[in-house]
Amino acid sequence: MADLKFQRNFGIAAHIDAGKTTTTERILRYTGMIHRTGEVHDGGATTDWMEQEKERGITITSAAVSCQWQFPTVLGTPNADSKKYYFNIIDTPGHVDFTVEVERSMRVLDGLIALFSAVDGVEPQSETVWRQANRYGVPRIGFVNKMDRSGADFLNVVKQVREMLGSKAVPLQLPIGAEDNFLGVVDLITLKGIIWDAETEGMTYKEVPIPADMVDEVNDWRAQLVEAVAEYDDQLMEKFFEDPNSISEDEIHAAVRKATLDLSIVPMMCGSSFKNKGVQTALDAVCRYLPSPVDIPDTVGTDPNTGAEITRKADVKEPFAALAFKIMTDPFVGRLAFFRCYSGRLDAGSYVLNVRSGKKERISRIMKMFANKQNPVDFIEAGDIAAAVGFKEIKTGDTLSDEAHPITLENMFIPEPVIAIAIEPKTQADVDKMGMAIAKLVEEDPTLRVNTDEDTGQTILRGMGELHLEIIIDRMRREFKVEVNQGAPMVAYKEAFSATIEHRETLKKQSGGRGKYADIVFEIGPVDEEWQKENPDKTFQFVNNIVGGSIPREFIPAIQKGFENSMGTGVLAAYPVVNMKIRIFDGGFHAVDSDAMSFELCAKQGFRKAGAKAKPQLLEPIMKVEVITPDQYMGDVSGDLNRRRGMMEGMDTRNNAQVIKAKVPLSEMFGYVTQLRSLSSGRAASTMEFSHYAPAPSNIAEAVIAKNKGKLAVDED
Repeated sequence: MADLKFQRNFGIAAHIDAGKTTTTERILRYTGMIHRTGEVHDGGATTDWMEQEKERGITITSAAVSCQWQFPTVLGTPNADSKKYYFNIIDTPGHVDFTVEVERSMRVLDGLIALFSAVDGVEPQSETVWRQANRYGVPRIGFVNKMDRSGADFLNVVKQVREMLGSKAVPLQLPIGAEDNFLGVVDLITLKGIIWDAETEGMTYKEVPIPADMVDEVNDWRAQLVEAVAEYDDQLMEKFFEDPNSISEDEIHAAVRKATLDLSIVPMMCGSSFKNKGVQTALDAVCRYLPSPVDIPDTVGTDPNTGAEITRKADVKEPFAALAFKIMTDPFVGRLAFFRCYSGRLDAGSYVLNVRSGKKERISRIMKMFANKQNPVDFIEAGDIAAAVGFKEIKTGDTLSDEAHPITLENMFIPEPVIAIAIEPKTQADVDKMGMAIAKLVEEDPTLRVNTDEDTGQTILRGMGELHLEIIIDRMRREFKVEVNQGAPMVAYKEAFSATIEHRETLKKQSGGRGKYADIVFEIGPVDEEWQKENPDKTFQFVNNIVGGSIPREFIPAIQKGFENSMGTGVLAAYPVVNMKIRIFDGGFHAVDSDAMSFELCAKQGFRKAGAKAKPQLLEPIMKVEVITPDQYMGDVSGDLNRRRGMMEGMDTRNNAQVIKAKVPLSEMFGYVTQLRSLSSGRAASTMEFSHYAPAPSNIAEAVIAKNKGKLAVDED
């Protein structure tokens, strides 16, 4: 049985091009898992194994790798005191179109190395990653990469993390030099300089005295560090005021660990992964400050039969409980389900219960993953991450548990798609193949949604962005050999009600024998603001104010289901309805003719008629756009954003370039990258991510509604 104190499950996450994959590659080199470092720009990185990743030089799918690290070391070399730490690392994508890969990784990880570029600092996607880490309460270490690049500024990034991300960023190191002169760092805890050895590719380092011109700055930041963590230890505070030099290194390490685990501070470090500097000290910090599976709170779930709360400790003696966080189709082994084991033990060849489906599944093989390669193992224990083969039916977010002790673990948040594209098979031979390909891709990617357009018979794919759908179609062609015709991208609009109205709906159907009867009086309108704050991820508020039994209690769930199912097709242009509140407060029933189905149909009918009167409005997705452009193109770029209905949110200067921030409707942003290139002679760059939904202007709404008129089949019976 492994000692969980020496286990670390952590991820590497950041905005695009901060160096996540390069850092992961260095980690694998230093831990002895690979013997030659592959580079992203050459398509040789271990964790970027998909063809599309190699071609584009970006990460598309999160890749899991396992390795070991000796800690502590002397000048980078293990000694008699060194212990073996076991790492499960997930390298995540930076592009916002693949944000679900980060989301599901955060759900199962215990810690995070948040990477920042020393040149670009905090970017829009950094904020998204930060929010995801906050949602799951993941402790993190900040690593400012690319210190060797022109314009690198470590302390400026620390300031941005404090101001823009609202976190207490505390430097543990200061850089010695920057840009071409970046040599190493000063450790603020040991008060020694560290310079990495180029001959060993940075595997070892030497300690040097603090450069004379940095002594005052080092003392100042050291005092700030001690002050930041002293509130975790009263004795430390006393010592600090009496004699700051009397505080031992171990005391500071212990206080930094405590503060990191309860998310009070974010220790900040720096380096250059590409130049082999700083990654080893970051790995030491992972061992020192990030939690092991026994440091995180016990896992809380519910009993699927009673709804009662259950907790499970990270202990092999507890009943087995795991969460499937990713499904992948491998051409050789078939369907692989990645899962995090929270408690108990699972042996290859044994049975588990899929709590969602209620079915027993036999796990034929368990694998430890190394990017897209599998290493079979005989069992997996609490605190570990692995992949299993043998599932007949499994989805992302399913809980796997011991048959005798079922538990449902909290699922993960899946963002809604904002863009759609119509596709159809090119030949008759592609029809069946396309169906199979889509089924497998939807199983792997929970942000990919599929439906069929009733009028045209085309298949509509919905996703997180143009790049997301482009990759999906490319995968259909390459992996599944399916040729498709595709239409232009379409915006995934939504609908919402802006007024609250009362309505009475009665369903009476008599066709000989037993009839159908239901009568409900309800209010329909937008959700309450307070409720929305408490339930940010929910879009349907249902309030049951029935008193005196005017509608029997057993029919209430059917009414709720009727309204909830109706939300898929809105009353304006057949787009999904969001943020709807239904309050039922009166009604009637018939002793013989009323049943659950009658009330469900009545609710659906009521939704159509009442919804049309509750001032429905069309909502369009608004994107957060950031453009970095040289000064001379500033006017052209901002003028173009204004023409696209953009709302300017601010301008900033970053390394002799202008940064324009704006909120722009997605419908105006198709083909923007090409237009921006021609406006700026290829010198400007942009990032875009989903911000929120907002009411569409009346002229846009009217055009969309007119286009979708034929899709509304209202049952007025």
